[in-house]
Amino acid sequence: MRQTKLQRLRDKGPSATKASAANTLSLCDDFIAYLRGECHLAENTVAAYRRDLTKFTQWLGSRRVGQLKINDLSQFVATLHDAGLAPASIARNIVAVRTFFKYLQLEGTVTDNPAELLVAQKAWQRMPKVLSPQQVERFLSAPSRREPFWQRDRAMLEVLYASGCRASETCGLRLSDLALPERHLRCEGKGGKQRIVPIGGRAIEAIERYLRELRPRLLQRGPRPTEALFLSRTGRPLERIQLWRLVKRYAVVADIRSEISPHSLRHSFATHLLAGGADLRQVQEMLGHASIQTTQIYTHVDHSRLKRVHQQFHPRS
Repeated sequence: MRQTKLQRLRDKGPSATKASAANTLSLCDDFIAYLRGECHLAENTVAAYRRDLTKFTQWLGSRRVGQLKINDLSQFVATLHDAGLAPASIARNIVAVRTFFKYLQLEGTVTDNPAELLVAQKAWQRMPKVLSPQQVERFLSAPSRREPFWQRDRAMLEVLYASGCRASETCGLRLSDLALPERHLRCEGKGGKQRIVPIGGRAIEAIERYLRELRPRLLQRGPRPTEALFLSRTGRPLERIQLWRLVKRYAVVADIRSEISPHSLRHSFATHLLAGGADLRQVQEMLGHASIQTTQIYTHVDHSRLKRVHQQFHPRS
């Protein structure tokens, strides 16, 4: 029966304390390779696991993973609280640690799994930031003709708001994903799951202008042909970090002072649909949420539709 890495360290006694930290890093590398090679997780998901496990290994120091108890792991969660992490970030860190320990148990590195007792907080304890329809209008109009790539930027922002796609999903769009005559597009979400999302006339118009006027010129600058819809100034597929920077830039142009991100347009998309009377299940499908509980947060964000109904029908409104 083969010995695990931690078992071999235990056999060497207390002198292996320094090696324990290096061994933990090695276990983390093996775990990341497992997520990528055997679980086939998206690269963004794998990168998130790596960032969260980096926090865990920094906190762990020279302690051995196999000797941790639930009290120790609770202290780790407390450090995340003290560091001011948002509840959703803490919940994600807990999931990363729990998944890591499941892997160690599967490999026989640990026999007991104290991480099973860690309970994640509810993912939504803070309301998502949502733009008003007036702010959205200013924001989507922010890319002006003075900007060298305004056709691309306006099309990109229109797609974010029209579809509710995540930043990575928007950057991953390909020409073959577009069905403009049918007024919808196909995007690939978490876990490689694909979904069809309808888009409106203004987004279609912006995409067609970008495809006609700018994308052919950008494509000529690239090292090779690509099917990616949105291209950078060098003709390569636009990366997520570039999209984030553009959103931040145009928020300043639109005089939106609150802290927003590409996800703010996704939140606004869902909230405005529900405020206008859309069915919760339909919004869940368009967002690609696995659980309707995730979508339900948007029913608490904007009560304007309920107020209008109350004012219209209640005898004493």
